[in-house]
Order: sequence, then structure tokens, then C-alpha cells
Amino acid sequence: MQAVAAGNWTGYLGAGTVGIFAIARSSGVNQTTREKYTFAGCTVSSGASASVASTIGSAAGNSTVGIFALGSVSCAATTTRNKYTYSTCLNASATAATAASCAGSATGNSTVGIFALGFSPCLSTTRNKYTYSGCTVSSGTAASVAAGAGAAVGISTIGIFALGNCTTTRNKYTYSGDVNASTTASTAGTNYGAAAGNSCFGIFALGGTITTRNKFTYSGCVNAVATASSANSLGGAAAGNSTVGIFALGIATTTRNKYTYSGCTNATATASNIPSFYGSAASNGTTGVNV
Repeated sequence: MQAVAAGNWTGYLGAGTVGIFAIARSSGVNQTTREKYTFAGCTVSSGASASVASTIGSAAGNSTVGIFALGSVSCAATTTRNKYTYSTCLNASATAATAASCAGSATGNSTVGIFALGFSPCLSTTRNKYTYSGCTVSSGTAASVAAGAGAAVGISTIGIFALGNCTTTRNKYTYSGDVNASTTASTAGTNYGAAAGNSCFGIFALGGTITTRNKFTYSGCVNAVATASSANSLGGAAAGNSTVGIFALGIATTTRNKYTYSGCTNATATASNIPSFYGSAASNGTTGVNV
């Protein structure tokens, strides 16, 4: 894929520009709704529905496939996973999680995704490791602390997880060996959140009813301030490609924020077609840009 300079993505609709959002809960009702975004023009269209309704979840993807953890269904945690192909928004079965999950986070590189399973049924340090081609699931190194919810972002070899549950703790994973190490803490505690990144940056929505965003650089796990979101967010989702990320701000709103990474610019993106309280998202991006 040809590189795209930050700020020069307008009209760019080549490979690596699609993200699929799980809308999750709306007006107290669990949703099977999915939306498909193209980043250059912020176009939103219908994606294939989830196989079951979902309240909270997580997702990761590679260049062609995204795998969604469907999260809580009717207040009961689930091990269900959906597998999407981006070009036509196909939805198929993926290998089930090793434990039921109510909330969580996930990140991946070009072949592997690691999922934090969240509540199962209480706070959990469990991680699942997926390979996309055959949907294989195996154990991933446990988180350093138990997590109820969170967010994650990664590049082609490294993923950084926000462990949620009102903590500032971050875990840093390397995919090949599933190594789990400490990373720079967030600037504020987070309960739920979302994240998107490119090959060197990640931007985290810290959750809770705040507009705070954190910006990470992966090599040294540096944490800096990013442009605030346009509205408070309690739960949300995010997906990105090599230069642009789109955030769903949660709290039963259709608001979307669009970020460019180099300068952390925050702009308006096309609204979702229904309000969303929690959700998850995955993208095909480049160099392991996954959420």
C-alpha cells in the first residue's frame, strides 16, 4: 500500500481504508448492528449484522479480516466471536473465546490478535491470542492486573492495552512471543475507552465522562496529551488506518471524531446511523493498525 502523508488523505480510497464498528447498546437494547466506514471521506454504510446481539465487546483485525468479541448479551457473558472480511462485510463464525467475556479490548498485527476478555464473570487477567487465517485461539500472557474493560492499540509487533476498571495501568505486548511488560501509565484512570493507531502512534480515549485523550508512541511507550474529544465519552470504539482514526464517543450518541495522528487533529466524522453506548471496531489499515 502506498504511504499517505498525514493530512493528505482526502479522496484516498485505496486498500487499507475500511473499518467496521459494532454499534452495541442503543436505548437500552442490545444491538446486532454493524457500520462500515471508509476513512478518507468518512463514509458510513451498513455492514453485515452480528450473529447475536451485543452490549460490550472488543475487536482486532489484519489487512483483510477482523474478529469481534460480542461481549455481554442479556447480562450474560458470551464466548461468541464473529469474523468479518472487509471488502464485502461478510460475517462468519470465529473460534470461541476460552472464557466468557462481558467487556474487553484487543489489538493485533498482520497475523495475530490478542484479546483481553474482561469480566468473566468478574474482573479477569485472561488473554486470548488469535491467528486470523484459521481463526485459531490459544492462551496469551495474562494481564498484569485484572481488568473489567479497556482499550488497546498496536503496530506490526507491539500492542498496548489499557486495562480499564478505573486504573491508569497499561500493558505492553509483543505478539510473536506474547510477552507482557509494563508501559507508561495513562494520565487519568479509565473505566471504558477506545483507541486507534498507526505505525508509530496510538491515541486512547480514557473512558468515563471525560474528553481526555492520551497519545502513545510505541518504541519507548511515551505518553503525551492528544486533542480532546468533541464530547464526553463513557464507552466507545475506534478504528484506524495508517493516518486516520475514527472514534465512536459512546453515551448513546451518534457523534464520531476523526483524528489525524501526527498533529492529533480532531475533526467531525460522519455520524453513526444509530446511537451507541458501548461498542468495538476493527480495521484493515496497514502495518497492523488494529483496534
